[in-house]
Order: sequence, then structure tokens, then C-alpha cells
Amino acid sequence: MSFATQVKAELAAVRPALPCCRKAQAYGMAQGGHAFGYAGISLQTESAAIAALYAELLQQVCGCGPLVRQPPAGVRGFHLVTADPADHRRIFDTFGHTGREVSLRLNRANLECEQCAAAYLRGLFLSCGTVTSPERGYHLEFCVPYYNLSRDLPPLFAECGLHVRTVRRKGDYVLYFKESEQIEDCLTFMGAVGATLELMNVKMVKDIRNKTNRVINCENANIGKTAAAAAAQLAAVRHIIQATGGLDALPPELREVARLRQDNPDMSLRELGEALDPPVSRSGVYHRIHRILAFAQEV
Repeated sequence: MSFATQVKAELAAVRPALPCCRKAQAYGMAQGGHAFGYAGISLQTESAAIAALYAELLQQVCGCGPLVRQPPAGVRGFHLVTADPADHRRIFDTFGHTGREVSLRLNRANLECEQCAAAYLRGLFLSCGTVTSPERGYHLEFCVPYYNLSRDLPPLFAECGLHVRTVRRKGDYVLYFKESEQIEDCLTFMGAVGATLELMNVKMVKDIRNKTNRVINCENANIGKTAAAAAAQLAAVRHIIQATGGLDALPPELREVARLRQDNPDMSLRELGEALDPPVSRSGVYHRIHRILAFAQEV
């Protein structure tokens, strides 16, 4: 089951307790459906649970008769249509629309109590929403075909503490979230708490994985730098031996460091300092190595 399917299954199982919230959810599903106008009212979905919920809410809220289920040509799922013109009239009257609007708008009169906004957005998401699996990225969207409705929705989201973005795509208007925190808030607000917890868990695992990779990459880079520096130091010591016949030309404190480096090419500067007698700090070893490199350039 995809993450989007899981989210919709969780939301479809939510049944608003208050009649006004049931009306708001039915309104959201109808407005976000395949068609909502004088020519017809329908919803297309692959989910049997969403199809059953849509029919149930329209019958409870609007007094509609049974909806006709027409399988869309070449598409899996359900296509629910109100075939009776009298049902069209009941739906439009219930939601305060004429069915002849040039461009559909949000009728705020259908959002009566504080919980109605969540119910409406839940219904809208069930009809025209989708969400990407957090394993692949963070994206939640509502795809609506009506310009004025797309303009009416952002203020509603803002009143709910959600800041949605809008873009036009292939003739439709897409309202979307890209930030994981906003997606979590939207899912929780609509009632998909289980999906929110899963998203947060996936995000936490990804964050730990990313931090681990950064640490490993940093350590690998440091190892590479240490190896390159040690190779240059070994080359300098060999050059001094070849040019002078040994290390006796070096001052005693440099001679000891040069021999240690020659015998221990993998040691870090700190480890070299600890191996000296008496021990020397990493900074002290660095300065002695620097003098050895300078001496090698002069001979």
C-alpha cells in the first residue's frame, strides 16, 4: 500500500460526529470530485472506502438516492454519478450553489463550527489530494480545476495555521506543501495522525542516516588529508637521506621526529607527539615537521 493510499484510508475511516461537520466533509468531497456543476456531479476514485463514504455522506446530508457507479473506461476504480436531476438540485440547494456558476467558489456558509474547516479539507483531500511517500520526498497537494476556488482556499488554509503554495499545472490549480513540518500539520489537522507519526519516524531515520553519512564523509576526508600529508613528509625524509647520506644533518629534535615518521607512516601528528620522549604537543610536532620539509627543500 502506497503512503498516499494509506493516508486516504485513514481519513476515509474518520466519521465526523457533528451534522455540520458531516455536511462540510460532504461539501469538500463534492467540490473536489470529478465534476460539480449543472452538467453533472460525480467523483472518480480507486478506493472503495472513499466511494462508499461519498455515497453515504450525500445520502445523509443531501437526501440523495443511490448513486450510479460507472466504471471509467480503461481506468480502475469507481465513478459515482448522481443520475437523478432532482438529486442535483438537492445537492446544490444544500450547499448554496446554483450549479450554473461560471467558476466554482467556496461557500463559507457550509463551514459552521470550528471543526468544519478540518472536515471540509479532509473531504477535499479524499477527492483531489495526494501525498508523496516521505521516503522519496516531501510533497502534499490538492488539485482543483476551478480558478476562483483555488483563490478562496489559501485564506482558509492560513486560518488553520497552514501556509499553502499555488501553481497552475495542465489547466488545473494545484495547492501544495513542500515543507515536512507543514505536511505533518496538514495531515494532523485533517485527522491522519497515524500517517503523521509515520512521516515523522521516516524523517527521523533519514536525518540520522544523513548525519551518519556526513560524519563518515568528514572522517574519510580527514583520513585522506592525513595520508597525503604523511606521504609528503615521508618523501621529504627520504630526500634528506639520499641528499645527505642519512638524518644526521638534522638537529636532534628534528631527527627524532623524522625517524618516527619513517617508521610509522600511518601515525597522526598527535600520535607522533605522544611517541616522543618527552612527549610533544600536536602543535609542536607540526612545527618540527614544517622545519623538516623546509630543510628538505634546501638540500
